[in-house]
Amino acid sequence: MDAAALLADGRVHAVLRHVDEDLAAEQRAAGCPRCGARLHSAQYPRKPRGVPGAWRAQYDRRLSLCCAREGCRKRATPASVRFLGPKVYVSAVVVLMAALRCGPSPARCRVLEELVGVSRRTIARWRRWWTEKLIDTPFWRAAAGTLMPPVASSQLPAALLERFGAHPRDRLLAALRWLSPITTRSAAAHAT
Repeated sequence: MDAAALLADGRVHAVLRHVDEDLAAEQRAAGCPRCGARLHSAQYPRKPRGVPGAWRAQYDRRLSLCCAREGCRKRATPASVRFLGPKVYVSAVVVLMAALRCGPSPARCRVLEELVGVSRRTIARWRRWWTEKLIDTPFWRAAAGTLMPPVASSQLPAALLERFGAHPRDRLLAALRWLSPITTRSAAAHAT
């Protein structure tokens, strides 16, 4: 997998934005999770890291919704394939950089670290998140059963990427879509 090519591919960023818009439309159609009323747009700015310069505009806002009913105003943040919860780096970077730690040479990792501006310590922290924290979540315990044969948790996220499609871009997009329920509390509650 050529992570640098994927991160530089404008089609990847455009598709991720489109998928997020679809997820927001689904959440809007479902109505307020508390009272069922209409949901209004309530986007909020993000300053994500790891986005190649030409594609930063695709990540400047997190799509979010809030209840239109006075007195409720509950926020409903849809699942996302662009953002991995509160992490400051965009989801594609977190997945690809952590996956590379499972295999490529240090020189190749250095090139990617320079491209997205992430330190080795941060990548090591992401690897721990994948191999220790994620696998201990209710989401993982429920969703991992859909992956047969089971993935080796020590090889996450590379082992997860291998389960989705033949083309690296398709793998990344499908894996991010599969992970989207963990990107927000309201989406996780809505998914169960």
